[in-house]
Amino acid sequence: MPTTVKVINNEVEHALRALKRQLLKEGIFKEIRRRASYEKPSERKKRKFSEAVKRQRKTQGKIL
Repeated sequence: MPTTVKVINNEVEHALRALKRQLLKEGIFKEIRRRASYEKPSERKKRKFSEAVKRQRKTQGKIL
């Protein structure tokens, strides 16, 4: 689903900040940076493992 932001009263700067906030929240910028160059399968495994560890630590912190 495409991300849309409405411009109200010609406040383009405000709409642009809202759009950037949405894209950051959805992880679009991270995805673009990741796809900018080829990622070797071994690097992909390392990245996925570190992301999983990070998620696990985050949930452990919420439980305690």
